Amino acid sequence: MARYTGPVCRLCRREGAKLFIKGERCYTDKCSFDRRPFPPGQHGQGRVRPSNYREQLREKQKVKRIYGVLEKQFRLYFQKADRMKGITGENLLMLLERRLDSIVFRMGFANSRSEARQLIFHGHFTVNGQRVDIPSYLIRVGDEVCVGEKSQKSVRIESALEGSDRRPMLSWVETDKKSLKGTVKTLPVREELTLPINEQLIVELYSK
Repeated sequence: MARYTGPVCRLCRREGAKLFIKGERCYTDKCSFDRRPFPPGQHGQGRVRPSNYREQLREKQKVKRIYGVLEKQFRLYFQKADRMKGITGENLLMLLERRLDSIVFRMGFANSRSEARQLIFHGHFTVNGQRVDIPSYLIRVGDEVCVGEKSQKSVRIESALEGSDRRPMLSWVETDKKSLKGTVKTLPVREELTLPINEQLIVELYSK
């Protein structure tokens, strides 16, 4: 499977926003975006000619990088969101939030979505009692996500739970840190997605 293997902090600088891709590092003074809040490269601080297409493309790239999704998969999510009832842009974000790697991150079992993907690949989580090792698995309302029995004492998961208190509380997920399990109570709420995302620009880009 194709994946990005370059410097992660470079992505935040490219998009001009802190995307919290690196987990705990993003909350410290080591964050590259805080030290150099301009695009990477020789011409990173040069003048940029604004255009509608550029804004739409950068917004799409930003969301892809936040959720760790490549172009083909992202387009499939958009097509599915377009067929659903409601606002296409919000449907797209809700589908991305329902991914298992995103839910594991939201519940506090991982410091970042990339770490959540790695833990899921290695079989550390179960959904409704069944082990699931597919990060893109879509969670439904009422599903219970648990840390596997053999992973109960994982240092990485314990460390992630300790640092999860600095993140905002979400209404659609409920986490029991003692029993290492969480429940999806409702569908994700758009108002609680605090990252600087303008999904309408993505809809305009794909509607051309």
